[in-house]
Amino acid sequence: MVQQERARLTREKILLGAADVIRRVGYAKASLGQISETSGVTRGALYFHFGSKLDIAAALVDEQHRITREASEMILATDASALELMMHLCLDLAQRLVADPIVRAGVRLTSDTSTFDSPIGDPFRDWIETFGALATRAQDNGETTATVPPDMAARFIIPAFTGVQLVSDTLTGREDLPGRVREMWEILVRALVAAENLATALQMLDDVFTAPGSDEEAMR
Repeated sequence: MVQQERARLTREKILLGAADVIRRVGYAKASLGQISETSGVTRGALYFHFGSKLDIAAALVDEQHRITREASEMILATDASALELMMHLCLDLAQRLVADPIVRAGVRLTSDTSTFDSPIGDPFRDWIETFGALATRAQDNGETTATVPPDMAARFIIPAFTGVQLVSDTLTGREDLPGRVREMWEILVRALVAAENLATALQMLDDVFTAPGSDEEAMR
């Protein structure tokens, strides 16, 4: 049991070290020697857990998927409205991209064409499907108008979030990401919500992004 825990901790150290190296130099320039040194483990220990740099990248992506999936499931289990759930999902991922090195690395590797033989599309498809269902529920419940079809809204929201976080990463290292995601959602709310419901929806937006513990609250 002690040996299993030690192995788990070593594997975790390797993934955190790899995440840090990839953040600094990118996947293509990252070397196993850099990952070993940054992780504080021997090359032998690294090879015990992972056979190659590609194996480490795949493990980072898998771990990022697990973290974000479990977080999403917790959010979706709440009794918030569909529109509010979409805001919470975006804010949660934004905060994890700021604070969680595994999530940062996994998202970067997913969109980095130098990592795998073909792009990883499943995460994007999963998010689009989830947001499509939520957008449909929001429209059915009268939270949004029928002006924009739910599937079209979902196909826009996910790429929009992806673009916002990439630009934020380039310009500020994602320091301003929660605020930029809030701006994205203000545009979406003004486009999707009927005029008579707009004030309520904008108040909901403020409540989500200024809740205790949110980065947006800290920025104000």
